[in-house]
Amino acid sequence: MAFGRIGIGVAFALALSVCATAGYAQSFWDNFFRGPTTAQPVQTPCVLDKCLNGAAQKPAPAQAAPDAAPTPMAPPASAGMIAPGNFDFYLLTLSWSPGFCDTGGASKSPDQCSVGSNLGFVVHGLWPQFQHGYPSDCDPSRPVSSVALQETDGVFPNEGLARYEWRKHGTCTGLSPEAFFSSVKRARASIEIPDAFNAPREQQSMAPLDIQRAFVDANPDLRPQAMAIGCSGGELQEVRLCFSKDLRDFVNCPEVARATCRAQSITIAPVH
Repeated sequence: MAFGRIGIGVAFALALSVCATAGYAQSFWDNFFRGPTTAQPVQTPCVLDKCLNGAAQKPAPAQAAPDAAPTPMAPPASAGMIAPGNFDFYLLTLSWSPGFCDTGGASKSPDQCSVGSNLGFVVHGLWPQFQHGYPSDCDPSRPVSSVALQETDGVFPNEGLARYEWRKHGTCTGLSPEAFFSSVKRARASIEIPDAFNAPREQQSMAPLDIQRAFVDANPDLRPQAMAIGCSGGELQEVRLCFSKDLRDFVNCPEVARATCRAQSITIAPVH
């Protein structure tokens, strides 16, 4: 009788064991015949461009704001980055030839600095400008003809400078070479040079503010906010004047005006 009870218990335990493993066996054979299952990825939330599982989420393409004001561009790093004609105003730079020659210019432009050249203010350049920065070298391979260079006689001190100014600055104006040099000539002709700078034969000393006032007095529409005086080595180097794109008016140019010479007094070398 005891043996019977033991046999029944053993049988019962054996049955439980078989039942417990039945699920595993079913799972095993299912996997064997079906092949391995592919685990579904767990979707994790992402914040900005980072996901919580550490994977980077590709950022969406930036969308330009409608009617957003363009950001002023700095000088381009390479040619062609700015469309010719895209600028805010012109900057006419008049170089004081004796000061240029006294501070290293003689080796760069011997003819300009030779005795008897009798040059005072000459055009350094007519430069398209942004309110902050400027474009340059927009199409430096664009040629300039000898016909166009005829417009530079008596304006630039030599043809080499005229060619350089066309490549670096003129190509950004949107004008042809002929039209650009004609514009340079027109801008220069619109400026009245003060009497104190008409071929002085003696060295002078003046405060930059007094030079500025002399130009304002000689050009009634000019204001200090539309110009700057440049100096180097204690000498007058240049006068810069800001023009509208049609060259009809002077325009305020804060960035240019802030760069004016701050010396109390500078030397104005005589012409020779």
